[in-house]
Amino acid sequence: MQAVLAATVIVLAVRKIAQQWGAVKLALDQARPNWLALAASGFVVLVTYAVLIETWRVLLRGWKHDIPYLDAARIWTISNLGKYLPGKVWAITALVVMTREYGVSAAEGAAASVLVTLINTLVGFVVAIVAGASLLNLAPSAVVVIAVIAVAVLASPSALPRLGLLAGKLFGRQIVLRPIAHRVILLAGALTAIAWLMYGVAFWLFTKGVLGTAPGALRDYVAVFAGSYLIGFIAIFVPAGAGVREGAMAVALKRAGFATGPAYLLVVASRLWLTALEVIPPLIFLAFVRRRRPPIHEEDHSPTR
Repeated sequence: MQAVLAATVIVLAVRKIAQQWGAVKLALDQARPNWLALAASGFVVLVTYAVLIETWRVLLRGWKHDIPYLDAARIWTISNLGKYLPGKVWAITALVVMTREYGVSAAEGAAASVLVTLINTLVGFVVAIVAGASLLNLAPSAVVVIAVIAVAVLASPSALPRLGLLAGKLFGRQIVLRPIAHRVILLAGALTAIAWLMYGVAFWLFTKGVLGTAPGALRDYVAVFAGSYLIGFIAIFVPAGAGVREGAMAVALKRAGFATGPAYLLVVASRLWLTALEVIPPLIFLAFVRRRRPPIHEEDHSPTR
C-alpha cells in the first residue's frame, strides 16, 4: 500500500517538478539540511499524535468508556492506515470494529470517531484562517460551510439521541446514542487546537531541517500546513489527499514568499515525511506490541450495546 501511495505521489508531482526542475535543482544545491531540526520535527509530530489520541479518549470517556492509553494508541494508529484507501470511511470503520472488544457499542464508537473528525476539521480551519487567511484564499462560501459545521458540532451533544433515532429509522434497527456533556466537546476542541499549532511548529522545524532556514513568521507555517492538510482531507475520493494537499501547499507556500524551487521541494519532502511518520508507529505496534485482551465484563443487554 505504501509503495502504491509513493508511486501515486510521484506521478502527481512529476509534471510540476519537471516544469520547474531547474528551480528545484537549484534549491537542492543550495539546501543545507539540519538533521537536528528534522529529528525535532518528527518528535513534535509524534507528540501531536499523542494529543489526538487523548482527544479521542476524552470523547469516549464522555460516554463512560475508558480504554487504556497504550491500547487506544494501538487502535488509533492502526486504524489510521485506512485513510490511504479511497473514501474516508475505512479508518472510522476499523476504529469501530477494534473498540468493540472494550465494550464500546458500534453506535457510540462511530459517533466518537465522527465527532473527533468534525471537531478536528472545524478547529483546524479556524486555526488556519486565524493564522493566515490570505495564504489560503478561502471563498466566502467555504467560511459559511465552516460556520454551519461549527453550529452543528456545538449542538451535537444534545442532538445525539435524536440523531440516533433518525439513524435507526434509516437503517431499520435500534440505534441509541446517549447525550454527551458540552464540556467534553469544548475540551476536545481545545486539544485539537493545540494539535494544529504543534503541527505548524513541526512544519516550521521541518522547513529548517530541509532548507537549512525557515523564513517568515511561525503563523505562516501553521496556516500553510493546516490549510493544505484539510483541503486534502476533504477531497473524499483521493487516498490521503494525495496530490490535492500538495497542490494547495505549493500555492500557499508561494503566497508566503517561497520561491518555486524550495516550495516544490518542501511539498514532495513533506509528503514522504508525513507518510513515514504515519506508517512507522502502527508497524511498531503490529510487530512488537501484543494486543492485550480487555477484561471480560458481564454481558450488558441495554440498548446502547
